[in-house]
Amino acid sequence: MRFFFIVALVGAYLCASSGGASAAAPATLPDTAVNRPLLPPYAQAHQAIRLRGETLRYTVTVGALPVRDATGRLIAQVAYTAYLRDTTDPDGRPVTFALNGGPGASSVFLNFGALGPRRLQFGTAGDRPSDSIALHDNPGTWLDMSDLVFIDPVGTGYSQSFLNDAESLKAFYGTDVDIRYLSQAVYDWLSRSKRMASPKYLVGESYGGFRVPRMIQLLQTELGVGINGAVLVSPFLDSGAEFDPTFSPMPWVITLPSMAAARLEREGVLDKAHMQPIIDYARGDYLRDLVKGRSDPEATERRIGHVTALTGLDPAFVRRASGRIEVEAFLREATREQGKIASSADSNFLIFDPAPDAPDLRAGDPLVESVLAQTTSAMVDFLSREVGWHVGAPYYTINFDIEDRFQWRGEHGEQVDSQDLRRVTALNPKLHILIAHGWNDLSTPFMASALLVDQLPAASARDQVQVKEYVGGHMFYNRMPSLLAFHEDAEVLYQFH
Repeated sequence: MRFFFIVALVGAYLCASSGGASAAAPATLPDTAVNRPLLPPYAQAHQAIRLRGETLRYTVTVGALPVRDATGRLIAQVAYTAYLRDTTDPDGRPVTFALNGGPGASSVFLNFGALGPRRLQFGTAGDRPSDSIALHDNPGTWLDMSDLVFIDPVGTGYSQSFLNDAESLKAFYGTDVDIRYLSQAVYDWLSRSKRMASPKYLVGESYGGFRVPRMIQLLQTELGVGINGAVLVSPFLDSGAEFDPTFSPMPWVITLPSMAAARLEREGVLDKAHMQPIIDYARGDYLRDLVKGRSDPEATERRIGHVTALTGLDPAFVRRASGRIEVEAFLREATREQGKIASSADSNFLIFDPAPDAPDLRAGDPLVESVLAQTTSAMVDFLSREVGWHVGAPYYTINFDIEDRFQWRGEHGEQVDSQDLRRVTALNPKLHILIAHGWNDLSTPFMASALLVDQLPAASARDQVQVKEYVGGHMFYNRMPSLLAFHEDAEVLYQFH
């Protein structure tokens, strides 16, 4: 009797598709299944927004896709939110699958911050957890050029595992298994929604940017789904970029331009013209002077002088650090006189330092902790009140337990790397990829992607992979000019299909 109510619901459970619902095949649950009810049947709502003077009508569908093991047993459900523009020719429209990172983050940030038809203001200087959760028409939505499907990985949002903690770790929370079940979810949505003929795109933010090239590789070579393009938003692409800072100069080369960008934005002059000389210095004279170390005292003095000028930090502090500024130290020292600390995700998002006299930083990331209340409340309200999808469970905007337990090495012991970016561009010359970064993001600095792309084989990546930078941080799209510029750059990508 333990799982009777779950098994009884399985036969009646309906999986959502673009045109309606179809009955899911009955499935047994593993013997070790957690006593947890299934997510509700799908729900739909018809909505509209005003976009550039015209009315854009669409249908929003929320539901869940089943995840099964090799024996066909239901082991998880992946929740999604789909926005499909009302049209008589859905096959002709691209469909874009979007997911955030963490790992452990739901897709609410890309949904309500960047791509979706409705927008919530969050994550800019002065925004706080108690601010309004009202949604407004999004002038930067991608629904004008593509249908949108936002996916919440297992353990985030309302997506859930029916396995116990130990088996969930093996089945979902690792670099290899994560890619496999999420790629299968994309395949299942396309199949159930009869959209296999549509042009297909993937968007991933942060760790989602690492997921996307690997998902493309698996979809194209194992599941038989061709991908037309991808957008990597503030991506974490390669753990090799984080070499040992006691020996390698690369951590300092990668982070210095983002530190300088924070000062430029505060002065109101952050743009490409001001950033280019800083980028050139970081990968040129700064790199050479770092490599020289103590062998050239004049190089050390040059380095200290330039870093002080670029960052605006106290000269005595820069000298003590020998022109090598740790990110954590920068986040405190840059605004120490104001008694504030900055976020690594956006170095101009500040809060008061709760322990200014402590020798070390004693606070969580200001931006991450600030956006949780707003985004969670807004998503739960949207799903339950506007769409009518009621779930009697917590909504995990960010599941920190997943981040703590995630297995960062693959089944063959390899760490996160960028090899799949090389493979997918070599295999499919028609695949185009846009990599988008905020200049003053110190959690995934733009220089890491710029340097990595410069190392791709020229024959396969000269025109396929573009790196674009914008004013802002990890969520640069929370600045309206950056949101609109991001949309313009994405439009170029979507023209290739």
